[in-house]
Amino acid sequence: MAPQGNTGAGAEAELPEYAGHYRLESCLGSGGMGVVHVARSASGMKLAVKIVHAEFAKDPEFRGRFRQEVAAARKVSGAFTASVVDADPDAGRPWMATLFIPGPTLSDEVKRNGPMEPDQLRRLMAGLAEALRDIHRVGVVHRDLKPSNVLLAEDGPKVIDFGISRPKDSELRTETGKLIGTPPFMAPEQFRRPREVGPAADIFALGSVMVHAATGRGPFDSDSPYVVAYQVVHDEPDLTGVPTNLAPLIVRCLAKEPEDRPTPDELMRELRSVAASYDTQAFIPAQRTGDVPTPEPRAQASRPKRRPSRKAVLAAGAAVLMVAGLFASVQWLGDSAPAAAKGGDKPTASGFVGWEAKPLSKVKGAAQCSYGTRQLVCAQSGVIFALNPSDGAMLWRHSVAESTPSKPPVVGGGLVQPMVDEGRRLEALAPDSGKARWRQPLPAHHAMRIAGGTLLLTLPDGTVTGMDASTGDTKWSLRIPGQPMPSFVSFAGDPLAYTTNVSNDALSTRVTAVDPATGAVRWDARLSGNLTPVGVHDGSVYFLSTNNSYAYTDAVVRYTPASKASRRVKLPVARPDAQAAVYGNTVYVLAASGSLDAVDTEAGKRLWNLETSVSRGSVPVADGSHVYFTAADGRLLAVDAGKGGLVGQTPARLGSNSGTVAGALPNPVLSHHHVYATAPDGTVFAVDARDPSDW
Repeated sequence: MAPQGNTGAGAEAELPEYAGHYRLESCLGSGGMGVVHVARSASGMKLAVKIVHAEFAKDPEFRGRFRQEVAAARKVSGAFTASVVDADPDAGRPWMATLFIPGPTLSDEVKRNGPMEPDQLRRLMAGLAEALRDIHRVGVVHRDLKPSNVLLAEDGPKVIDFGISRPKDSELRTETGKLIGTPPFMAPEQFRRPREVGPAADIFALGSVMVHAATGRGPFDSDSPYVVAYQVVHDEPDLTGVPTNLAPLIVRCLAKEPEDRPTPDELMRELRSVAASYDTQAFIPAQRTGDVPTPEPRAQASRPKRRPSRKAVLAAGAAVLMVAGLFASVQWLGDSAPAAAKGGDKPTASGFVGWEAKPLSKVKGAAQCSYGTRQLVCAQSGVIFALNPSDGAMLWRHSVAESTPSKPPVVGGGLVQPMVDEGRRLEALAPDSGKARWRQPLPAHHAMRIAGGTLLLTLPDGTVTGMDASTGDTKWSLRIPGQPMPSFVSFAGDPLAYTTNVSNDALSTRVTAVDPATGAVRWDARLSGNLTPVGVHDGSVYFLSTNNSYAYTDAVVRYTPASKASRRVKLPVARPDAQAAVYGNTVYVLAASGSLDAVDTEAGKRLWNLETSVSRGSVPVADGSHVYFTAADGRLLAVDAGKGGLVGQTPARLGSNSGTVAGALPNPVLSHHHVYATAPDGTVFAVDARDPSDW
């Protein structure tokens, strides 16, 4: 292939034929900082490769920001972004390779076809809210969300270009007097307090992007960036042409104060109320059928007019998968009694009679459950409830903010903690009645974890507050050294909580163990690799290690803080999107591809591998005899922990919504030799852990 010319700023005479070992094929576009090429990996994978202009490669500060971009893009999952495949920030010409995503940018789409139809706008807003939730959950603020940074892929919008994003664990900070961003899509605080920009700034940008998608212009348009800046800080937005059913929500996104804006979860909840259900057609931009409508005269933002609708020519068929239940019809909890639990056909060899129940007949989707205070506590859309673990009978239920739960309630401090992300109120429930024992206001942006009797709440500024789970009282509030934005994990039977901080080059991870009762750091270590903690045993912490090229799990790591000894056991084949369970010295690694590996960290080798054919199963759990996990169709599977053979599985329970798949599957719950699991049709069921062959 002949070298290609560069028409961007600081143009070089010729561009390289390769970036690393990726062959460059054609130029996608050129900007002020670099050029993006279509490229191919050695296996033929199509990639987009960003190469920095030579003049900026000489600038140490720019190299630092490019490292920050790579680190930020790596932290975010590929569901809503372009996954990073490889990068070399230290090359003579720094570069980054991501998966190639076919589809126009939102900017190009609006230029070609004019403003979007209302249904397209709702799907776009929902997709961007999901993307921001994903981005913010890993502690990243994008800070430059705009139409040209949104790709319209068939499976929904993708947010790209993390060039000025700021990971919370980054040591780079906005310099005094420097404004970073694109003025028409910047939030007021980006002009007033650039060093204090948080996740809410991305919500403001989302509102501006939606106005652009609906009208072809921004809410604060002007030829002068200085006038734009003044309008963003002081004026009301121009929402002329925005559909009336979306205008109130967009107004909230464009609130001048960050705390007045909704969170991504709140946006998704409100969008479900805008329309009782969403169609699931692929996100294929409509073909242009005529001239772009002339914008209507400027009107007051408080009474937005609906623009003349354009006839859609969208002929895409309905998609069969729905992302994370967002597009599923919302079923409200009725007053009818729950469906009666029914026992299994016969007792197992151990004498246990399995059962299944549909506790909330009018609420669809798989429940998220955990075991505590001798009951099964579960969450479904808009409700927390408790079941008798012996027969599945309903013990109590408690309404919460309508939401699709992403994690189960847990018991802490003797009370049931709903762990609901949406809404702005924390509450703890009495385990015998489900009535609220205490309530506390909840910040708009936060991360929560229960560890022992303490609720750990991380705020957007990185401060961690430890709250007594039994009373809601604050026990301590502080920053964790070396952890700018802690996100904790904890494990049953272990007194500590753990938070990690991956280096910008993703080559090492700082692990901090905290006493949740006091906030004191018990130990701190920097370990090699991009590590995620998955369990503890006998004083050691176990991690999955992710490689830097394809974000696949390539090893299991055991670290023993008492001796500071670390042991890495490499997997023969790297596994995509892996999850794991720890039992003794063995780690069971389940990949999205269905591969299940048993890795003995004491012997330093893989014991066995089983190809289960289950695509994207749940987090596995293990009890020494078996490994259990659920499939998207509601099956519970059991694998022999010693030999690696499939020994039992339950029937599929998809129900009427057979075309929908949850984004995150509830993992099974193990207690007293019983396994409790849930299914997409709303069923909660129990089987004997000792007799999988009888399932």
